[in-house]
Amino acid sequence: MPKEVKQRSGLIVGINAGHQVTPRQPAAKISRRKGFLSKRTAFVRDIAREVAGLAPYEKRVIELLRNSKDKRARRLAKKRNYPSTNDSSPRTSKLTSQQLGTFGRAKRKVDEMTKIIAESRRAGH
Repeated sequence: MPKEVKQRSGLIVGINAGHQVTPRQPAAKISRRKGFLSKRTAFVRDIAREVAGLAPYEKRVIELLRNSKDKRARRLAKKRNYPSTNDSSPRTSKLTSQQLGTFGRAKRKVDEMTKIIAESRRAGH
């Protein structure tokens, strides 16, 4: 959004000295659309979710949400540590950890899982 431009007088001297011009309204930059979810992308993701189902950590997040442990669910979504073997030592957990990474991403994932719970209730499952 351009800042307010004072109207020029057309004179060489004075407070509002300068050539008179009509301010242009520049077109919106395409980069401003970044991150906007299109209908097609939403449809493709919905089909992929329907076919592939939920990841194990997502199922666990849903269980925690159903037991009203929201904070624990967010922490789990952020960390997402799962040992690949039956050995549940901290070393194995550390080596095989896959992370969403940030608290913001975890919150978004928990919101997504909450919507899935609501959807399943509406469907009557």
